[in-house]
Amino acid sequence: MKFIPTTLEGCYIIEPKIIKDERGYFMESFNENTFQKGVHQDVHFVQDNQSFSTKGVLRGLHYQTGIHAQAKLVRVLQGEVLDVAVDIRPDSLTFGQHISVVLSGENQRQFFVPRGFAHGFLVLSETATFFYKCDNFYNKDSEGGIMYNDEQLNIDWQFPATELVISEKDHLLPTLENAKCAQ
Repeated sequence: MKFIPTTLEGCYIIEPKIIKDERGYFMESFNENTFQKGVHQDVHFVQDNQSFSTKGVLRGLHYQTGIHAQAKLVRVLQGEVLDVAVDIRPDSLTFGQHISVVLSGENQRQFFVPRGFAHGFLVLSETATFFYKCDNFYNKDSEGGIMYNDEQLNIDWQFPATELVISEKDHLLPTLENAKCAQ
């Protein structure tokens, strides 16, 4: 596996070694020892989640706070998404900055989003199956979010805003300035 650091400290793009032959392909998608060495963090995943969405669905930007904060290792099993991480660590030099990565079933890339980041994704293909590991369990009382189109973040979702499919809950999220992570 190749671990590619990003402009946001702690976030990594991970490219697996894919072995192809006439039967198809084989790859190791996760190995705890390799992963911990690659991201230079002691992360233990406790929960796997999977979602299926159609073109234009935007989920995010979500996070959990305090002792329930989550690191995530995300990937796409089928289809293609634009995956976004936003640094919400108040003392970080890159607070409020974001990175976006195209993940697909074809490129098999993974994206590691450490604790202290908001996360979201937009489906670019007709459908997508999104899979992610979390290092902490979901806790409703600790959940938070940031509006996907916050002007301060200035995220280019590479998709017409009029065609986005967003949950009612995500439409009600605050801006970064008003989010509980920034307080």
